Amino acid sequence: MTRQNEHITRKRAPRMASRRRRTLVLAATALALVAAPLTSSAASGESAVRRVDVALEWYDVTAESVAAAPAGAQVTNSRTWAIGWLAAARALDGDGGRRSSAYRDAALAGAVHHALVTLVPTRAAELDAALATTLDRVPDGADEERGLAAGRAEARALLADREGDGLDPASVNRAFAAPEPAPGVWQPTPPDHGPALQAGLRDARPFLLESADQYRPAPPPAPDSEAARADLAEVRELGGADSVSRTAEQTEIAQFWYGSSLTLYTEPLRVALSRSGEPLAERARLVALFHVALVDTQIATSDTKYAYLAWRPVTAIRAQDDPEWTPLHVTPSHPDYPSGHNTYSGAAEGVLTALVGELAEPFDLTSPTAPGVTRTVTSWRQLSDENVDARVYSGIHTRTADEVGVQLGLDVAAHTLATADRLFR
Repeated sequence: MTRQNEHITRKRAPRMASRRRRTLVLAATALALVAAPLTSSAASGESAVRRVDVALEWYDVTAESVAAAPAGAQVTNSRTWAIGWLAAARALDGDGGRRSSAYRDAALAGAVHHALVTLVPTRAAELDAALATTLDRVPDGADEERGLAAGRAEARALLADREGDGLDPASVNRAFAAPEPAPGVWQPTPPDHGPALQAGLRDARPFLLESADQYRPAPPPAPDSEAARADLAEVRELGGADSVSRTAEQTEIAQFWYGSSLTLYTEPLRVALSRSGEPLAERARLVALFHVALVDTQIATSDTKYAYLAWRPVTAIRAQDDPEWTPLHVTPSHPDYPSGHNTYSGAAEGVLTALVGELAEPFDLTSPTAPGVTRTVTSWRQLSDENVDARVYSGIHTRTADEVGVQLGLDVAAHTLATADRLFR
């Protein structure tokens, strides 16, 4: 480790300790507010072991549908997940194990199917086939019919309620005029110097936040401050395309986490869902609250990015002392502060820690941007910690932007869990 790396490690320790204490508070609060009312699956009087797990079945259908026909904005895809699974959770809300498995399975399948057919219409044939497969296992009768009708009704109502919420790609990526160049101010970044993205997202309608700026963090360090200089020194040393300080492991971490957060967190959430012993209603709620939190987090991220318009490391480093410096990975077309990858990871960490608890057993995770690489996950916090480091090693964010991003995600997750009852009638 170089002296610069040693300095940076010492510098970030208090921040990380504070964030971890905050995560523990979040988990305790959320568990008291949300998990306490949950009932054991044994209360249903039915076997906890099912030949086909309808929650995992429709989780996979949702993931396949979104991956096969993705929208032009990540948050739009998060919205699709949130609507389908919130409709399912509403259809099952208050069940308490009283309804039959026929009702429950048909309700979940009906809700998610209707939402997906509406939001991903190019997948209608595949979705209809998936619904037929589920219903073929469900005993015919009044319970099946009532469950299917309830799921569809909740999906229709939620789709109507979310109409015009500003989460469509055109609204999210509306035109934004770049500001005049100045120290610390965001400018389009090389190599393409493309227009700003996600500028309109800050005006979208959240699910549970009162406003996009409800948890807006304090401004980033001033460009001439010691903190800003230390941040840039770390990125310059470890995040350059030709860095000699970055290790092979650090490069692997950067490459692994370079892809879409929605894609990379699909498997961790599936692991949490598969290991949950809660009734179907609470498992549907887990998926719903995860994606509700992530939609609201992405709205809050856009608000903060465009409130402060902080320049990216590549702009700062080239302007200040190295006009030829190039990051390991291409810089996304929006401001630095905070890191969207890390607001996503913070929100995911908060929801999973609160609703599932710490990981009892590790699991393996792969990434489409690092073929052949498998990383073993031992805690939800590990995913956040790797994301923080990854964006520095990629050369596209400062550590401050990363760590503030994690905290913003934790804050929005805590709000989501504390106000979750507002989503249910």
